[in-house]
Amino acid sequence: MSRDRVVMTALVAISVALGFTADAHAQTYPSRPIKIITPNTPGSPVDALGRVIAQQLQLRVGQSVVIENRPGGSQSIGAKAVATADPDGYTLLLFSNGHYFGLATNPGYDPVKSFTPVATVAEWNHVLVVRPDFPAKTVQDLVGYAKANPGKVTFGFGLSTPPQILGETLKNVTGADITSVPYRGGAQAVTDMLGGRIDMNFGTTATLFPLIQQGKVRAIAFTGVKRSSDLPDVPTMIESGFPQVSFKPDNWTGISAPAGTPRTVVDRLYSAINEALRSPELAASYARFGFEVMIKQQRELEAFVASEAQRWPPIVKAAGLKPE
Repeated sequence: MSRDRVVMTALVAISVALGFTADAHAQTYPSRPIKIITPNTPGSPVDALGRVIAQQLQLRVGQSVVIENRPGGSQSIGAKAVATADPDGYTLLLFSNGHYFGLATNPGYDPVKSFTPVATVAEWNHVLVVRPDFPAKTVQDLVGYAKANPGKVTFGFGLSTPPQILGETLKNVTGADITSVPYRGGAQAVTDMLGGRIDMNFGTTATLFPLIQQGKVRAIAFTGVKRSSDLPDVPTMIESGFPQVSFKPDNWTGISAPAGTPRTVVDRLYSAINEALRSPELAASYARFGFEVMIKQQRELEAFVASEAQRWPPIVKAAGLKPE
């Protein structure tokens, strides 16, 4: 037998063996608990929806699915932990579009190439609120007051989150001198707002709706393209005259695996996640948080992720933000 034929035979044998290994892995996956890392703080909107999807997912895969919070580094700490994990389907990333803001300096991974997208899970917009004693009942009032009192209006937000982008965009398009106050997570900003230490905040309707009802904060605008069903009397940013502060959606989340994860494993996860997303139980849970289920066909995922990776950096740059 010639040397070339020996080499070819060996390559074929290796390919067949790898195929059998992949098939066997797919048939037994998952055989142990799955960990979903979220680069957000406990109690944040992304953390909350992650726990809902984890609970529903474990019912469908027959294994425990646990959430592990690894915030910090403009979401890069948690993302890097997944990018460098074994590509076996047991370590996943619950990420948001903040993953593509480009605010992390030398994160140690590529936000697109280092991951295999598995599924999208939710989308939502935000409501702009101010302290109840703040002298502004509209966005126009807020901007006017900020311009008349430069540097005195304070805006709180979680770092590397859409609320930060929304607030900085509002400042940029209006020229209002508003003082930015960053926090590790949005929940801390809300706490300080209730304590009177900051004046304005963008948050989810689920987080802020009870506070709005109780009169502890006042809603002045919604960032969606149409009014929130929870807050029908609150105008949109578009209606308020600031279409630049309205994105569709402001926030979305998805689940990714490390690059190189076997397609059979990705397919298994995709099917289980989307089965969960179509369940009435999950939809009801998401509605309580103000989230909408977001399902993308598998063939659309990579193109969607690539387009989002291109979409957000210019928005972030226009808002005047730079990597930290």
